[in-house]
Amino acid sequence: MLESLAMENARTKHPGMPYLAPRTYRDDTANGLTKCIIDFLRLRGHQAERISCTGRYIDNSKVVTDCLGFKRRIGSGRWIPGSMQRGTADISATILGLSVKVEVKIAKDGQSDKQREYQIQVEQSSGIYIIANSFQHFLDQYYNIVLI
Repeated sequence: MLESLAMENARTKHPGMPYLAPRTYRDDTANGLTKCIIDFLRLRGHQAERISCTGRYIDNSKVVTDCLGFKRRIGSGRWIPGSMQRGTADISATILGLSVKVEVKIAKDGQSDKQREYQIQVEQSSGIYIIANSFQHFLDQYYNIVLI
């Protein structure tokens, strides 16, 4: 269903193209499922974006030339925490004026304590928090929101 939606959108955007490469999606990895959800929401006219809170890498290394004339990189770097709230969801979306946060969990991946705290904060402020472990699971919850 998502692939046909994406192809229909591509045909609308590029009416003069006789052949378009097929749009394919997979939901068996966290990145794949995240892409499925974001593309689906955007194709349906909603706002959606991926949230990253990995922090920032500070590179303290430098390139030097050794006695034989070879260039070598010495030193190291480190990660510093980002300014995002810890436990934030993977996807932030607005669906029909509602704030929706989507946490993507694949296989046996579970919520951390910080993610549970974030979920409580979202739900206490009348937001909607979804945990999606497959595209079909997300769709079921999406249609519950849309049909409210």
